[in-house]
Amino acid sequence: MKPIGLLSCALVLLTTFGCQARQNEPVQSQAGIAPGNSHALPRHALIGYLHNFDNGTGVLPVGQVDDSWDVIVLAFADDMGEGKVAFNPDPALERTQLIADIAAKRAQGKIVALSFGGELGTVTLNTRREEDNFVATTAEAIDTFGLDGIDIDLEKIAGVTHDAPVVAHLVSAVKRLHRMYPNLYVSMAPEHPYVQGGFVSMEGIWGAYLPLIDGLRDELDLLHVQLYNNGGLPTPYRAEEYPGGSVDMMVGSARMLIEGFALAGGKGRFEGLRADQVALALPSGLRAAGNGHAIPADINRAFDCLTTATQCDQVAPTRPYPDFRGVMTWSINSDVVDGRAFSEAVGKHLRAASAAR
Repeated sequence: MKPIGLLSCALVLLTTFGCQARQNEPVQSQAGIAPGNSHALPRHALIGYLHNFDNGTGVLPVGQVDDSWDVIVLAFADDMGEGKVAFNPDPALERTQLIADIAAKRAQGKIVALSFGGELGTVTLNTRREEDNFVATTAEAIDTFGLDGIDIDLEKIAGVTHDAPVVAHLVSAVKRLHRMYPNLYVSMAPEHPYVQGGFVSMEGIWGAYLPLIDGLRDELDLLHVQLYNNGGLPTPYRAEEYPGGSVDMMVGSARMLIEGFALAGGKGRFEGLRADQVALALPSGLRAAGNGHAIPADINRAFDCLTTATQCDQVAPTRPYPDFRGVMTWSINSDVVDGRAFSEAVGKHLRAASAAR
């Protein structure tokens, strides 16, 4: 992005915040991998969210997550007020076993991250004191559970809008955490109005994640924008929105994130991310989201369109992006209940693509 005016000034101020010295070095996990020291992502990754609550699909222990998943995102951390956060495992999960399961997954080369947000989740980040508390308690969770990193999934209730204090403080906080853990895994899962929506408007929630993404593009490992629960996607590629679940919506959304797009109202341009920083994000099945479902065959076609410029419908990238990272889904729990239809089909396709290139 080439922000102007207040956005530009805000980002300059963000980077000037200091980093508090850590009181203790992180302890080694049971698998011997230091917390916050993530493995490299596979060339093409399957990412899934694991509920820390029972929404009708059950609570699944980390140790029972099958090997299809390259990244397991624990959903969600709790907002404890005054900037403090905590990961409070569901009562169905035994804490010591959970920590051992996380260590075992990491020893296998998997990445395990903790997500902030969700439909009802918030973080309280309005002041520097709250930011300090957020950094300290996030580091405590990383160390306690032996995590690789964090995921930002703040939605409407969290108050992410243009010029909201949470945006500036979150950029500063993640930068501080990244200095504490140089190999910290960082991902984001915003809804598409907060990102590609900046093509339509740069007011309220529309495009409100763009300063956050732009401010953390050097720390960001993966951006998977949710293509569900928000209807069709406006793009620069035709006047009408592309419908949810379509190959064109998936390809168009990723193309905007990689190739960039003009912001509404002449407010600059979002400069694209690297292809390896971007993944598609779809529901695992009909029970997982209200709308935006795509069948695995179409997800695989969209992936092939982006990586090889084949199997496209109307929208195609300007060139193939062979390093396009992969696919995220909500959720692992729902996929298990659905007989692993998502992870079997999409995971197999991603692994085959990784092996072939």
